[in-house]
Amino acid sequence: MSGRKNVQGGFQADSDVYITYDDQQKINKFARLNVKLHYFKTELKIKQNELKNVEDASDEIVLLDEDVKIPYYIGEVFIHEDLEKTQGYLEDLKDKKKTEISNLESKCTDLEGIISDLKTQLYAKFGSRINLEADED
Repeated sequence: MSGRKNVQGGFQADSDVYITYDDQQKINKFARLNVKLHYFKTELKIKQNELKNVEDASDEIVLLDEDVKIPYYIGEVFIHEDLEKTQGYLEDLKDKKKTEISNLESKCTDLEGIISDLKTQLYAKFGSRINLEADED
């Protein structure tokens, strides 16, 4: 049995792989940034959905008469306002959501650039011995 290689689940120990402290710091940074990127992408989807809802509400109130009072939900109560004030409120909300979406997209782009640089450095050193690709569900 001494001539057999130790193989468990397809993994073979590779004796020529040496991970320095700096390499480990890069791997850790990659992991932290990757989690942060996924968080920002989730937030981005939520904000885009909220923007779509506000745009849909804006489109719907255009069909109403001008003298009708429109209820909208703030906090834990409904407020009744006229058409013009409600449209102004929705426009302000749309602008706010668009700004939030733009900021999140910018953060995602910045993180993707840093992550790409780290991937390049780590793959250059470790090649196929490291897997930095996300598992798609």
